Amino acid sequence: MSAQNTYVFLGSYNRDAAAEAIQVYQLDTLKGELTKITSAKNIINPSYLTVSPNGKYVYACTDTKTPNGGSVSSFEFNSQQKSLTFINKQSSGGENPVYVSVHKNGKWLVNGNYTEGSVSVHPILENGLIDSVAQNFQYMDGSVHKERQSRSHVHSAVFSPQFDYLFLPDLGADKIRCYQFDETQKQPLTEAKIPFIKTDPEAGPRHFTFHPNQKFGYCIEEMSGTISVYQYENGTLKKIQRINTHPDKITTGFESSDIHISPDGKFLYATNRGKENNIAIFSIDENGLLTNIGYQSTFGKHPRIFAIDESGNFLIATNVTTGNIVVFRRNTKTGLLKKTGKQIKMENVSCVQIRKI
Repeated sequence: MSAQNTYVFLGSYNRDAAAEAIQVYQLDTLKGELTKITSAKNIINPSYLTVSPNGKYVYACTDTKTPNGGSVSSFEFNSQQKSLTFINKQSSGGENPVYVSVHKNGKWLVNGNYTEGSVSVHPILENGLIDSVAQNFQYMDGSVHKERQSRSHVHSAVFSPQFDYLFLPDLGADKIRCYQFDETQKQPLTEAKIPFIKTDPEAGPRHFTFHPNQKFGYCIEEMSGTISVYQYENGTLKKIQRINTHPDKITTGFESSDIHISPDGKFLYATNRGKENNIAIFSIDENGLLTNIGYQSTFGKHPRIFAIDESGNFLIATNVTTGNIVVFRRNTKTGLLKKTGKQIKMENVSCVQIRKI
């Protein structure tokens, strides 16, 4: 049965309550094939998902890209009954939520609101219910690009490896904001000693990930098509490298989006939308520095989010515009990717999470 207990959760910009906005598949970890097991309707634009540490709950940014709207929703996932059941939703504390994270203790949910430029913290109750907002921080500062950076646009909310800090890449302000997170407090966020670090102007920091060894952090910068590499220690980031996610011949129109590291810590992957529609592949040296080793087409347009399974054998990419999900087998020695199995279709698919339960 070991090949059948890995689940793939897909979110979308469905814009239609009648559509199956969240879909759940089983991943055959031998063949790389996906089999649909359940779905959820009557929700609008669950654009980003995360799964609780115990695998029992799915949390989603909902009412994304909805004028004056924005919520976070909770669902119960029962792998034995193959069901996904809506629990409740709360205001996301700002318009257009785009990222949601859950603390390792399963008792706190944090979401970033893009349009409003804010972060919200919600307690999670015993039964997966999301409680109302405990804290909300709003930012107004922008940066250089007059159209895209007229104000703050928080694009992700990422816990540190020890879950004692929270990092917020802010595309609008060219900053990575930082808070201390004390899970024992009713209001867990307090400003860190260094409350933010500036990125390069017009970088547009978007998503962030930590190396499994906890010594390095990597931020993908949407507007400049780059990755900045940081040494990490106790809430502080020190930049040690900046590298393109694209070939040198491409000089404009960057839309870099997502970033993840293989479980063994040897390879980093980053998606490029726009002109490229590919995954940039990097090897990671022991000193944390990146070397580009290739590119892999995602066989679709606008690959917004991708995920790597726990074994490190599979990478799954979602293409929003073409509405297709592609499974790649990952060569754990070379880091390169090879398309495998059959593609599946889901209109406006925007997010994927993989979890062994």
